[in-house]
Amino acid sequence: MKNGKRIAIGARPTVNPQADAWVRQGDGADIGSTDLYNARLTIDVTPALRARVKVTAFTQGVTVAQMLRALLEREFPEQRP
Repeated sequence: MKNGKRIAIGARPTVNPQADAWVRQGDGADIGSTDLYNARLTIDVTPALRARVKVTAFTQGVTVAQMLRALLEREFPEQRP
C-alpha cells in the first residue's frame, strides 16, 4: 500500500484441467513413472566432463539420466544372495 491506496489485483485465471494434468505429469521422456526413480544423486563434475557426457548421450539418442543410470547399473549391479 502506497499513500493508503489499494491496488487491485486481477482475478485468478481459470484452470485448464488438461494443462494442469500435463504440468503435473512432467514430460515423461526419460522415465516412465516418477514412482520408479525417487532418489536424487548430485555430483560435481568439471564443465568439460559435463559437456562430454551430454554429447555422448545425445549421439546415443538417450538422455543423460538414462545413460548414467545404465552406467551405474553396470558398475554397481544388484547383489543377490
